Amino acid sequence: MAGQEKKPRTMQGVVVSNGMDKSVVVMTNRYIKHPKYKKFVRKSTKVMAHDADNTCGVGDSVTISECLPLSKRKTWALVSIDERAAL
Repeated sequence: MAGQEKKPRTMQGVVVSNGMDKSVVVMTNRYIKHPKYKKFVRKSTKVMAHDADNTCGVGDSVTISECLPLSKRKTWALVSIDERAAL
């Protein structure tokens, strides 16, 4: 185990805001089973991600990965833009 490097976590989501310089807000969805009622419930999480080239637009489907903290709330970085939003 020593010497093996862990792969950073990756998530897919949709850009919901790009008003900042070199930053975007990405919303990711996941399904969890309710502990009592056994129904699958959709949970969403919004995270800030680093977009160095300011290439993302609102509605784009993107892949982000964990990175070292770049600021107080920004610990994710843009890996790729999977699908552009229709204009």
